[in-house]
Amino acid sequence: MAEEAYIYDAIRSPRGKGRKDGSLHEVTSVRLSAEVLNTLKERNNLDTTQVEDVIWGNVTAVAEQGGCLARASVLYSDYGEQTPGVSINRFCASGLEAVNIAANQIRGGSGNAYVAGGVEMMGRVPMGSDGAAMAVDPHLAMKTYFVPQGISADIIATEFGFSKDDCDAYAVESQKRAAKAWEEGRFKKSVVTIKDQNGLPILDRDEYMRPQTDMQSLGALKPAFKEQGEVMPGFDAVAMLRYPHLEKINHVHTAGNSSGIVDGAAAVLVGSKEFGERNGLTPRARIRANAKIGTDPTINLTGPVPVTEKILRESGMNFSDIDLFEVNEAFSAVVLRFMQAFDADHGKVNVNGGAIAMGHPLGATGAILISTLLDEMERADKEIGLATLCVAAGMGSATILERV
Repeated sequence: MAEEAYIYDAIRSPRGKGRKDGSLHEVTSVRLSAEVLNTLKERNNLDTTQVEDVIWGNVTAVAEQGGCLARASVLYSDYGEQTPGVSINRFCASGLEAVNIAANQIRGGSGNAYVAGGVEMMGRVPMGSDGAAMAVDPHLAMKTYFVPQGISADIIATEFGFSKDDCDAYAVESQKRAAKAWEEGRFKKSVVTIKDQNGLPILDRDEYMRPQTDMQSLGALKPAFKEQGEVMPGFDAVAMLRYPHLEKINHVHTAGNSSGIVDGAAAVLVGSKEFGERNGLTPRARIRANAKIGTDPTINLTGPVPVTEKILRESGMNFSDIDLFEVNEAFSAVVLRFMQAFDADHGKVNVNGGAIAMGHPLGATGAILISTLLDEMERADKEIGLATLCVAAGMGSATILERV
């Protein structure tokens, strides 16, 4: 019988604006990672000689985020040098994939404890600066009908009938929910204050939020990807080759209804039952199932639907068995499509807001969703939660948690 994998703790940094005036801008990726790793160690009195590996998600693995950032972060931290580290990249789902790999390693009998999570300093290492093959290799781009993700989001809105008002209304609600969650202290269990070299606080809350956002302010924003689609490289024409049934692409996504560019890191302590008993730790949840899937690389962002269908099928569960959902808010249309496909109650989806309000630090977001979901399951006394993300290049990733 396979070993069960449990979550013993889940923490994250606050998300800083991913630009030069952001509070975390002077903090390197390796240092922010080490801060989160150290806090996890201190909170759980963790003997790091028991940690089989640190699995660390990171998307733009170039410059200071290049090499094996996971191992660099371990060496920068207070972990023992015998703790190894491995960096992984499943684009936006990297942080969740790190947790899933850790769980599967434990289930397979390879080690009793892992630290899994990720980091992205988007203000220091710009998105796309690693020169991804999907975008720069013309043969691959032609074969896959490559378009940028903003165009993909607009294709979803066009294909499934979401207007700009629909997308804006979703974004306003995300901002309201995030503001309420912070006001009520719903993140206090998982958010750790980031300090400078002198121990003085730099950031203790998500700073990207704009709680004053309303339909009027969003209505004034111009579509962000219209020029890319219609004028510059003409990506709409590429999309129409792939989807000839569409008369035109409706460009509805703006900076206000898309995820924010931010800096952040998150870490999850995953272990076996024996690990918890040996160290006097109480598990917060069991990782009941995880799944990943490949999808159409042009529309690109529809993965949460088929991967949710897959994980439910493989675990013998129904959609109605899930009490809470965290669906990454890459763009409004991504979550609107998820709710449309499953006829999901918005009262169960992203109840504390998401990446539109608080930002999407690519390599860390998946692990952030785990901490947000776990905190809310405990606060609201719910039993089963599902976290899922759309993934660049056409993929989806998902995890089901069960409180114990």
